[in-house]
Amino acid sequence: MPHYIGRFAPTPTGPLHFGSLVAALASYLDAKSHNGTWLLRIEDLDPPREDKAASTLIPKQLLKHGLKWDGDIEFQSHHGTRYERYLAQLKEQGLLFPCGCSRKTLAAHQGLHHGNCHSALDKPHAWRLVTPDEKWQFNDAVYGDNSQELAQVGDQVLKRKDGLYAYQLAVVVDDYESGINHVVRGLDLLDNTPRQLYLMQCLGIKAPHYLHIPLITNESGQKLSKQNQAQALDLHSVADNLLAALRFLRQTTPPMNMQQDTASILNWATQHWQVSKIPALKDGLIL
Repeated sequence: MPHYIGRFAPTPTGPLHFGSLVAALASYLDAKSHNGTWLLRIEDLDPPREDKAASTLIPKQLLKHGLKWDGDIEFQSHHGTRYERYLAQLKEQGLLFPCGCSRKTLAAHQGLHHGNCHSALDKPHAWRLVTPDEKWQFNDAVYGDNSQELAQVGDQVLKRKDGLYAYQLAVVVDDYESGINHVVRGLDLLDNTPRQLYLMQCLGIKAPHYLHIPLITNESGQKLSKQNQAQALDLHSVADNLLAALRFLRQTTPPMNMQQDTASILNWATQHWQVSKIPALKDGLIL
């Protein structure tokens, strides 16, 4: 059986909050319970949206909670040459086309691109992946069988008109280059999976195993995020934070005499990790 390689890949739009900790802890425990490798990748692809301090703060928050990654931290902002190589492969296969469509143009098509327009190369353009009218299915460790008609998302942007690389390209390429074979992430990315699987097929990449975890929401049903004023993790109560995250994931918590030390909590949680206990909530859980 291949060695398990997983990862935690936060976007540095702000400090980690409780929802981020749950995702980090789930990916860490799933990796370590399989005697696997757990990597850290900072997905700093969109400078206008990023908090410049977050890329430094996030690793400190993880370490404070005892979540030590293996190897060096990777930064997507360093991978431009890598992404261009895969884009060139897709161009050679005739699967990419330049697109100058504006949001106004696409509004008449529900915001979706289905071969609506192609751009001349001497004009500002994005690069889109030709997407077939096909249904893609996969099995998730928590949410079971899932499927999506790719026509529902249209031809996907892989490189934006402003020159920035799209998440869909970067996540597929970086997971492959890092040998990731198990992806543990939030439910908000579940519907991204079919289009990523299609891109993997185009690139000849073997798909990883997927495990999506339920989201934590506020009272309005919004995912906890910096945009929704989610509070940064309190680094003075790291043991309590870990215990709360375990309870959210419906995992068995350690006995009282082990609940004050992060290493003891994580060792216990690793030994008692059970994916079958994670609730398959579709609407999230209010914190």
